[in-house]
Amino acid sequence: MLNPEVELLDRDGILKLQQERLAKLGARLQKNEQWCEHFAKAGLKPSDLAAPDALQHVPFLEKSDLHKCYPYPYLTVPLVDVERFVATSGTTGMPVMFGLTKNDLNNLLPSQTARLLTAAGVRPGSRAYQGYGYGLWIGGLALDQGFKEMGCVNFPLGPGRGELAARWMHDHAYEVASMSPLWLMSLVQLARSQGIDPKTDWKLKVGVLGGQSVSAEFRNQLEAQLPDGFMAHNIYGTTEAGGPILAVSTPYTHGDDELHLLNEDTVLTEILDPQTLKPVSEGEVGEIVITTLSKEASPVVRWRTRDLVRLSPRPYDCPSGRRGMRKIGRIIGRSDDMIKFKGVIVFPSQIEDIIAGVNGVVKEAWQIYIDKECMTIGTLTVAIEASAQAGVPFEQLITQVSREINARFGMKVNVECHHEGTLPRYESKAVRVLHRPES
Repeated sequence: MLNPEVELLDRDGILKLQQERLAKLGARLQKNEQWCEHFAKAGLKPSDLAAPDALQHVPFLEKSDLHKCYPYPYLTVPLVDVERFVATSGTTGMPVMFGLTKNDLNNLLPSQTARLLTAAGVRPGSRAYQGYGYGLWIGGLALDQGFKEMGCVNFPLGPGRGELAARWMHDHAYEVASMSPLWLMSLVQLARSQGIDPKTDWKLKVGVLGGQSVSAEFRNQLEAQLPDGFMAHNIYGTTEAGGPILAVSTPYTHGDDELHLLNEDTVLTEILDPQTLKPVSEGEVGEIVITTLSKEASPVVRWRTRDLVRLSPRPYDCPSGRRGMRKIGRIIGRSDDMIKFKGVIVFPSQIEDIIAGVNGVVKEAWQIYIDKECMTIGTLTVAIEASAQAGVPFEQLITQVSREINARFGMKVNVECHHEGTLPRYESKAVRVLHRPES
């Protein structure tokens, strides 16, 4: 553990810290006009956060709220005090800018990220291939800061240049890889095309994989192709939260396909029913809603991430001794990515589970096409690629994927099979649902 004095607190200890920091947050937000107007929607003032039950009455923060305050929404420090900006991807509208003060960038973010890295098994001195993107995206920045805080040897390649990266994985003997799981799978294939066997020629021990959540089946297949003992750990966060700093799987949660919310002392996390917006019970699915307690420049209060997750049936029971911060399952999908087809609710991650279990299908390349941009659709097509090495006939793969989808969901969908290399590859976050005109 990096911070046992916090990580070993019981739940009451974590809640006490959260309440103290909520009160301080409220005092800071009270000085900001935009935040005062936001709280006033519910007849509250930011300073009311000092009350024990105030948070549950605060209005939720939505993307529309941020867009209305363009270009620097809810910025709580003078612009001159912002050392760096990061931004959302902008896939559903104008990217939103979030500022980082000197303290946010050089103290808070490194400590948050390093705590997760330590829990995942990264150690000081490890050689780390940092494969997340840069620019305004916070992924590469956060992992760079975390590796620096831990004293790792960082090779910040970012995404891309796959053939060279696969070679360097061998030549530089990287022990840690932080990147998209799909990109790591692509590197495995690129290494093999150069005569490199990742299982014996690479030295990877830990994967810190984010950008999208992958199924346990995909993870198991990835681990089987890498050195014995290698563990692939999902990491989770959002730009609004301050980076990939909310949760990570650990050697203690890996077998249960769960992650641990290890920064609940600085990011208060609610898991709420997306319909009732009330807290879910243990083992139930809810939406992650976050409040940043310690971030100075661009805090959020009750930000609706739209990410859906199952609260662990035993959220406080971890052999690591971390019993004050909860465990969650991997991200199931987004409430706004949900597909309703012929009365059945389907998430892309569920389609991925099926594809990962079919031999002869390329695991990192698949798409869902729908006929129009609406929640209830008329035509749904799952596009897959046939592995050239496996040599399974297209018709057999189409039949098997169709049958598995029908068995799992009780519905028939179109399945089309392509030659390997046809569908898009994603170096960071994959866009699995695309819209195209009905043919």
